[in-house]
Amino acid sequence: MKNWKFPLIGTLLLSMSCASFAQPVELDKVVVIVNDGVVLQSDINTALTTVKINAEDKGQPLPSADILREQVIEKLIVETIQGQQAEQMGIRIDDTRLEQALQEVASSNELTLEQLRVKIEGQGLAYSSFREQIRKEMAATEARNAQVRRRISILPQEVEGLANQLNQQNQASVQYKIGHIQLRVNDATTQENKEILENKANELAERLQQGADFATMAYTYSKGPKALQGGDWGWMRKEEMPTIFADQITTQGAGSIIGPFRSGVGFHILKLEEVKGLETIAVTEVNARHILLKTSVIMSDDGAERQLNQFIETINSEQDNFGNLAQKYSQDPGSAVNEGELGWQTPDLYVPEFKHQVETLPVGQISKPFKTVHGWHIVEVLGKRRVDRTDAAVKNKAYRILFNRKFNEEAGAWLQEIRAGAYVEILENVDEQS
Repeated sequence: MKNWKFPLIGTLLLSMSCASFAQPVELDKVVVIVNDGVVLQSDINTALTTVKINAEDKGQPLPSADILREQVIEKLIVETIQGQQAEQMGIRIDDTRLEQALQEVASSNELTLEQLRVKIEGQGLAYSSFREQIRKEMAATEARNAQVRRRISILPQEVEGLANQLNQQNQASVQYKIGHIQLRVNDATTQENKEILENKANELAERLQQGADFATMAYTYSKGPKALQGGDWGWMRKEEMPTIFADQITTQGAGSIIGPFRSGVGFHILKLEEVKGLETIAVTEVNARHILLKTSVIMSDDGAERQLNQFIETINSEQDNFGNLAQKYSQDPGSAVNEGELGWQTPDLYVPEFKHQVETLPVGQISKPFKTVHGWHIVEVLGKRRVDRTDAAVKNKAYRILFNRKFNEEAGAWLQEIRAGAYVEILENVDEQS
C-alpha cells in the first residue's frame, strides 16, 4: 500500500533534513537536537521557502512569521524521528525504487523527469537534495506502515457488519424480476409428506440448476399465488417483495436459483430471471490436474520433457491413466496425493506459463510438456465455471474501509507516541531567518 504522495515542490520538501539550496549556505547552525540527530537552520530556511512558494502559487494566506516557523520546526522534528525509526528498522530504498517514485512525481505533474529537474532547480532548490528527500520519505513511510499495521486488529464481525451495510446501500435501487415455485404445506400435512415435499423441492432445484425451464416447472408443480403465470412475480425492489423472498436475496446475479427454503406455508424456490442496477463480479475458475517433474543433476530438461511425452503416450493408449501416473511420478506432493488435481482455482493464482495453459486448453485435453519456474509439467483441464464473487468483493471492500479508518487513527496515535518518547531540545539564542 502506498500512503506517500509527493506534490511537485510542496509539503514533501517541508520535511527536508539537509540543505536544499543549489548555492551553499555560508553559515549553518543546529536549531534542534532530536535524539542523536539535528535539525539545521538551513533545513528550516528551505522549508519556509517552499511553504511560501506553494502558498503564493495557490493564493493562500500564511500565518505570522513566528507561528509559521513554529509549525515548520515541529513538522521537521516529527519527520526526523520517523527517519530515525526507518534507520533502526534497516529500511533502505534502492535507486531503482527511487527512480520509479520520481517518475510518478513527474507523471502526476504531467512532466518528464528532465522537466521536473529543471522545474525544481528553477525554484532555487537543489534537485539532488529533492531526490534524496524522496528516498528518506519513502523509507519513513515504510517504517510507519510496518509499525502501524501491527497495531491494527479487525474482527470478522466488523467486516460482516460493514459488508451488510454496503450491500443494503448497493441494493437500495436494485430491481429483480422474480420467478417463484411453492410446494404447499398445511397443518394437516403429515411429517412423512413434509419429507416427501422437501425431497421433491430439492429435486426441482437441482433440475433448475441443470437448465430446466422455470415457467414450465412452475406451471407443473407450484401451488403458489403466481403458479398460473409460470411463477412470474414481475419486477420488484426488495422492499416491495414478500419478506421471505427479500431475506434470501443478497448479491446473487441474474439467472441464480435460490432455495429450496422453508416457510410456514411450504417450500420455496426462487429464480432471479433478470436484475437491474446490481453491480456483480464474476470470475472464471478452472479445475485442472498436472504432473510435475523437477530437473536435477540426474534429470535434465530434455529428460523431463521426454518422460512427460511418454506419459502422454501411455494415457492416450489407455495403458494407464493420468491420476495413477500423477500419484506415482509427480513431484508436487500437495497434488500428487489427489491424482494431480489442483481443485477449483482462478488462473491468476498460477505462474504465467501455467496460467496460459489452463486458460487456453479445452476441457479434457492434455497439454504438451512445458516449463515453469517449478519444473516441467503436463496439465489437463477437468472443468471450467463462472463463479459469482460479488459477496467476496464486498467483504474485501469492507475490510479495506475498516483498515484505512483504523490505519489513520493508529498512525496519528503512533506519531504522538514517538514524538513524546523522543529527546528533543530546541536551542536558545539561535538567529532566525525567514
